[in-house]
Amino acid sequence: MTISVGDKLPDVKLTKATSEGPEQIQSGDFFAGKKVAFFSVPGAFTPTCSAKHLPGFVGKADELKAKGIDEIACTSVNDAFVMGAWQESASAGDVTMLADGNAELAEAVGLTMDASGFGMGKRGQRWSMVVNDGVVEQLNVEEGGSFEVSSAEHMLGQL
Repeated sequence: MTISVGDKLPDVKLTKATSEGPEQIQSGDFFAGKKVAFFSVPGAFTPTCSAKHLPGFVGKADELKAKGIDEIACTSVNDAFVMGAWQESASAGDVTMLADGNAELAEAVGLTMDASGFGMGKRGQRWSMVVNDGVVEQLNVEEGGSFEVSSAEHMLGQL
């Protein structure tokens, strides 16, 4: 079943990329008590993710926060070391990187994709959501290889 607006995010283990190294966290703890602009990319360092998706949220961070967003977070089926390196190379200090290395979150929200044809195995789909105290308020899932509704610009229009 795919997650829907009004659903509580499942409580799964993620790894937060920090300057001190990987930090294990529970998603329930991370999303508790705050409003988060949360987005998923199929892979760190991949073309659309690096050229458009992450830079959009970095560039619109102040505008998102002015509209009530407390934190911006990105997830991908990558390990925390890759997510940390991507954060550093993209100067994305305003974005919390949440590694979903085992695709636990992607599976729990029902938003996986098969990228085996590209040698990438199971991945999370491209999407964005506004999560308020763990509950999904907005959900924007891309179709196929599109990049339209999961952008920071689209989210700003929803807030």
